[in-house]
This record gives sequence, structure tokens and C-alpha cells, in this order.
Amino acid sequence: ALPEQVVADVITSAFGSAGQRCSALRVLFVQEEVAPKILNMLKGAMAELKVGDPSDLSTDVGPVIGLEARKTLLEHVEYMKEAGKLLYQVPLSEDLAEKGSFFAPCAFEIDHISRLTQEVFGPILHIIRYQSGALDDVIAQINSTGYGLTLGIHSRIEETIRYIQNKVHIGNIYVNRN
Repeated sequence: ALPEQVVADVITSAFGSAGQRCSALRVLFVQEEVAPKILNMLKGAMAELKVGDPSDLSTDVGPVIGLEARKTLLEHVEYMKEAGKLLYQVPLSEDLAEKGSFFAPCAFEIDHISRLTQEVFGPILHIIRYQSGALDDVIAQINSTGYGLTLGIHSRIEETIRYIQNKVHIGNIYVNRN
């Protein structure tokens, strides 16, 4: 896949609408061979995100739906700090951290999708690296979740795209887009 396109689409899908769409990106599987470059680019793109009032046109990420949602996300971050490794968290100004339901978007690396025991609605991205020969394991992990609304595939290899499309139990599949 084109790394720049992947990163742009990940940012939009994971953090747009404060990650609160039912089709928002929750888990990103990245092939080990390209992971360093893509994750470095992702950190750089996340560093450019501005959290704030959505009526301000320079804002990229607004608040989450409410204080209870924010509390759930903060609890998930604490769990992820033990179950995974923080890749990056967008800085949140002190005034936003203390008012309203603003939440700093973040990305964690985890070793397996089973680390996620429930779906989390908010700007938290979970990243799993996989070896190039382990595509069937990736598909099995996805199918094991019980969720299957939306899947995105980034690849320039038509055979790989068709293979994934035929194996995953997903309602909507997007190819090379967010």
C-alpha cells in the first residue's frame, strides 16, 4: 500500500468524529516489514492533530459524547498501558483536560486482538503488527471478535484484496480508502 495514503486514511477513520462513528477504525493491522515507516508517519500525523471546540475550523478532534464516555475511555487507556504499549497520545491543553468531555486521541500497540474485551467508542487506535505470511491469522483474529460492520483494506495487490474479501465475515469492505 502507499504509506501516505494509509496514514491519511487511518487519521480520518480513527480520529475523525472523535472516533465515535460505528465504522471508526479501532484496530489497525500493519505488516511487520512496513510497520516502522507507517507508525513513524502515523505519530507525526497525530502530532499535528488539534483537539478543541468543533466550531473552530482549525479543530481536528472535538469532544466525546459526554463525561461518562470520557471516563470509559480514560479507564481503557489505563488498561492499555498495562496490556499494550503507548505509541503516541495527542497533547491535550490543561484547560481542555479540565472542562467538558475532551479526550486526547491515542494509539497503542498490542500483540493480539484478544486484548480488547469490548468495543471502545472514542479516538483510541489499537495497532497489531503481523508477519507477511500470517494473513490467515489476521483474518482469524478479525473473525473471532464477533464484530463485523466495516473493514478497510489497503493494498495494491488485487489477489490479496480478493483473498481477504472472501475470507472475512464483514458487512462493508472499503479498499484503499478510509
